[in-house]
Amino acid sequence: MIERETVARRIEAWLRHVITLDELVDWAERALMDEEFPEGDAVLPVVVARLGTADIREFGLTWDDCENLLAQLGYTAHVDISAA
Repeated sequence: MIERETVARRIEAWLRHVITLDELVDWAERALMDEEFPEGDAVLPVVVARLGTADIREFGLTWDDCENLLAQLGYTAHVDISAA
């Protein structure tokens, strides 16, 4: 069963450059086909489907998109900047 936290952590991993966009998209596509979504959660499959289209030029995935998707999941994004 896929959970909102799992999806939020995947978005976070992409924003932190831990995974590539292709890896995020592949994960989302597999999740749509293989995972079960909590009954009554209409938001979660929509967010995962959106992530699955992020490799299409017309859709892409911006910081604003990520903030919006995270907000739909009940999360917020924050930026930390530190010296290199």
